[in-house]
Amino acid sequence: MTSATPDATLPAASPAVVLTVAGSEATGGAGAQADLKTFQELGVFGIANLTCIVSFDPKDSWNHRFVPVDQQVIADQLEATTAAYGPASGAPSALDTVKIGMLGSPATISTVAGALKENSFANVVLDPVLICKGQEPGHALDTDQALKSQILPLATFVTPNRFEAESLSGLDITDVESLKAAAVRIHELSGAAVLAKGGVRLEGPDAVDVFYDGQTLEVLSAPKVGEVAVSGAGCSLAAAVTAELAKGATPLDAARTAKDFVTAGIRNRVASGAPFDALWQGGAR
Repeated sequence: MTSATPDATLPAASPAVVLTVAGSEATGGAGAQADLKTFQELGVFGIANLTCIVSFDPKDSWNHRFVPVDQQVIADQLEATTAAYGPASGAPSALDTVKIGMLGSPATISTVAGALKENSFANVVLDPVLICKGQEPGHALDTDQALKSQILPLATFVTPNRFEAESLSGLDITDVESLKAAAVRIHELSGAAVLAKGGVRLEGPDAVDVFYDGQTLEVLSAPKVGEVAVSGAGCSLAAAVTAELAKGATPLDAARTAKDFVTAGIRNRVASGAPFDALWQGGAR
């Protein structure tokens, strides 16, 4: 009796296709670079459309240098990507899941919001980057308001950190209970599933995040690995959620997998000459 062998002439199953609309971060620890590495590790085909270029300035305390991408260039990227893989493209694996990272300006927010409305994406994961250091304060505030009014209502899943959760909810977050309240409030405002990240910013031995989708409220916790935030943790968490949703996971299961993925990446972080470490997306291997 012989066992069946795979037919080499048959095409392999197409992986799920996912898009990140985000900034480039020059050291590779965060932004679109972190997203693409996360997508690859989790077995999906990743595409990046860039909104801005961020490079830390080692001559100025490693503050951000922020350069926006031209609006037409952003629109062109979105047009090409959706024509090739979007819901109406006819591609074997249609692009129905997108992650939104740093947008950086009201103009970019308007461009991206238009593209989201034109395409029937099943999953829109918003990592609500509200403030980019290096931006003029008034411009940053305008960007925050535009993000809340134009992108948040289109999101199906939101992953705010403590500061972002305070801004979106209007609540002060000092402990797990207030983090829970913020997650509930953000869901009420957006209708989206929420993974509110306390991380290392809340006191206690564990890095705590809260998931809420209108029915299930669950606290996700893992022992802290150090007391300082690691570059790329937030980006990678949202990207991991994006990848898992694209593969068919429920929002809660996607959140759980993303939490484990990021915890392993922080544990196996990458050090450099910069005054911060970066998460390694291969940390779970």
